[in-house]
Amino acid sequence: MIADEIRAELDELGVVSVSPGLAAVAVSLAEDLDAIPAGDSPTSKAVVADKLTALMVKLRALAPVKEEGDAVDDISRQREKRRAEAARAAGSSG
Repeated sequence: MIADEIRAELDELGVVSVSPGLAAVAVSLAEDLDAIPAGDSPTSKAVVADKLTALMVKLRALAPVKEEGDAVDDISRQREKRRAEAARAAGSSG
């Protein structure tokens, strides 16, 4: 459950090769969280969840910047498109 989601996020972030130790600890914490029985103390779950959250924040910060598909790339593409359209319009109106 949670461990599967963490594994998927780690794969998407691409941090396993950057920080394999922290990634392994994150998976281990997620597996521990999955293993805590439903009737167990909520404090146990809260402590493990807090540690997992802190670790995932670190891993997200370590994630390599993706080359394509982020908001900055989208803005740059839109800007280039507008400039090209403006250049065409300026060239055809003269």
